[in-house]
Amino acid sequence: MDKNRSVEEANRTLKVLWRNGKKPDSIVLRSILLGRRDGGDSPSSLSRLVLPKGIALRFYLIAAFEAQCRLAAGGQWTNVLPLSGPGSWSDLFATDGAYNAKSATYMHDTVHGRAAEDLRLRQVQGALRTLEGLGGEQYQHALVDIPRGKRGQRLYQSFRLMRESGRGGSQSPSIYAVPKAQWQAARTVEVPAHFFLNGWAQVLSPSEVATWLAVKWLSKWARDTHLASGVYLHGERRTKLFGLRRDAWEDGCQRLRDFGLIRFARTLDEAEVLPLKADYRYIRDEEVISSRKRYEPYRYQVTDQGLEEDAVKVCKKELIFRQQQLDLAAKHRGTFGG
Repeated sequence: MDKNRSVEEANRTLKVLWRNGKKPDSIVLRSILLGRRDGGDSPSSLSRLVLPKGIALRFYLIAAFEAQCRLAAGGQWTNVLPLSGPGSWSDLFATDGAYNAKSATYMHDTVHGRAAEDLRLRQVQGALRTLEGLGGEQYQHALVDIPRGKRGQRLYQSFRLMRESGRGGSQSPSIYAVPKAQWQAARTVEVPAHFFLNGWAQVLSPSEVATWLAVKWLSKWARDTHLASGVYLHGERRTKLFGLRRDAWEDGCQRLRDFGLIRFARTLDEAEVLPLKADYRYIRDEEVISSRKRYEPYRYQVTDQGLEEDAVKVCKKELIFRQQQLDLAAKHRGTFGG
């Protein structure tokens, strides 16, 4: 993604939408996207979108970003973008390099340009199918609606975006409308625009995005606790409310800490004395781990200032650091015969 600058190009298109629109500071999401529906046993839409492949979760979030750059609160969504071509839906998403499995090499620029454009379009179409498929046979919880042609083929260009609660069970679908931020019962969660403009929406995995949104929502639901001592998710609540398995949650928190998007909780006094630094977190983490009592959960705080950094640069730096740590560990094993 760094080599072919696909994140940079997607960011540029998103910034054009933002600058030419209402320039929202944050994108508002209805919290029902994150957790189980009231009184229901079915998993949340977010948990269904934590998939190893595809861009369905990314597509829905960026679709909300596009709508809120264009529409005021209460405005109903209509599609104004083509699926492919300059300034299209396909242009809003980064892709990996076009890789030729037979030659085990990346394709040259001319071929790559055509291949990447086709891949982005296929990714968009695949995301729409996934978002539609969330609703099951009745399409009740579908997050998009795709009309069919006379021969039953999907008319992707005519898709309609649904609200975070899904299409609904009535004949008239629940078309997406821009929500207004609500503090009561944390019914909404706000995603800073930098999440989209600086490439974080492109580089984070679905499980990392889901984990970050969960911590983000908790920071609003328990605002005072978040500021004073941090928030956490115990096993039952994590799985029942957000549908996050333990390994996905722990790996997600680890990566988000590495990227500077969350941190181990500090007291207010510590936050004043110790400013957030990317290299400092490792020292601080050791202190938290060593002082943590057995069975006491890790508590986290969201650090939105991390979103102001370029996502690709941060990830590259983290990968280099991680490789250095692995090389150092290997050298240590070799020296002491481990």
